[in-house]
Amino acid sequence: MASCSSGVEKEFWLGADLGWITEYESQGHKFYNSNGEERECTALMKELGLNAVRHRVWVDPSAHGNWCNKEDLLVKCLRAKALGMEILVDFHYSDWWADPQKQNIPASWSGHSYEQMKEDLKAHTVEVLQYLKDNGITPKWIQVGNETRNGFLWSVKSNQYGWPELDENGNTVITESMGHVIHNPEQYAGFFAAGYKACKSVFPDAVVMVHLDNGFDRELYDFNLGVLKENGAEWDMIGMSLYPYWALDGGYRDDEEQTITDCIENIRYVSRKFDCDVMIVETGFYVDESDPERLERGRRQLARVIRESVTMTDGRCKGVFYWEPECRPSQYRLGAFTEDGRPTVIMDAFRNWQE
Repeated sequence: MASCSSGVEKEFWLGADLGWITEYESQGHKFYNSNGEERECTALMKELGLNAVRHRVWVDPSAHGNWCNKEDLLVKCLRAKALGMEILVDFHYSDWWADPQKQNIPASWSGHSYEQMKEDLKAHTVEVLQYLKDNGITPKWIQVGNETRNGFLWSVKSNQYGWPELDENGNTVITESMGHVIHNPEQYAGFFAAGYKACKSVFPDAVVMVHLDNGFDRELYDFNLGVLKENGAEWDMIGMSLYPYWALDGGYRDDEEQTITDCIENIRYVSRKFDCDVMIVETGFYVDESDPERLERGRRQLARVIRESVTMTDGRCKGVFYWEPECRPSQYRLGAFTEDGRPTVIMDAFRNWQE
């Protein structure tokens, strides 16, 4: 039995993760189009050629300003709906950032048994999605976990700011391994299955996604998705992160263009192996306002990613999403805007990707 189901999509989705926009607005940060006219950020993204948004949701971010809780999520989703843009909801299943280095168990779930934590996960998922539904929001896609290369719902030793502390060898120290793909593969799959069922209980037609990083890494996808499949979990779509810059910075690859080539090939590979569609739900390119050639390289690479996702994946890649293009370069170097809130040339790729 196939572990994925796949429908035929007529559209190709160009999107962006815009999780920071309400927090930025609270700080007085503004956004402008290329003519210098002020715009609300979501509306600006549509003006720039995007037709979808992605928004994360945390379990209890009260220690982090309550950004990306379900109420903040709704505010951002309502803006997208008003603009006719489709919505991807990204469950982190943590009180703050979840990624391959950390998938910290929410404080209120810590110490719970596996069975109780599955109930925690289901209850939270249903609560958030029902809240959206009650307020007129119907997401097209839902992620069960964020970059779950190493599974999710496992914790690491962290400092007072919530960032992982490293041991003398530069590694994170796992303190709770409940849903870790290596230490507890059956529980990882069990958590994912519980999340999948919870999503479908509220939105039966939503496309439920498993999301892994390093989209160029075939072995990672074989292993992680194999664990899910072997343990009875199912999904509708595979989400990938593709960051050529981080691939080189982390020592995974030594050439940015080859990283893109490998990712496109991996999309073809996993879509055939698991018989399902794929989306690149995170990508990004380096911004240096003092280096026009670097910005132009980012534009060319993004255009290539979109173009080859459309034309070289046998129709199985359904979209490309940029991660936080609106962010200040001083906060995160792989956005696509200037420090004062204006789109760089990188954003031109969304309209001119065929060139």
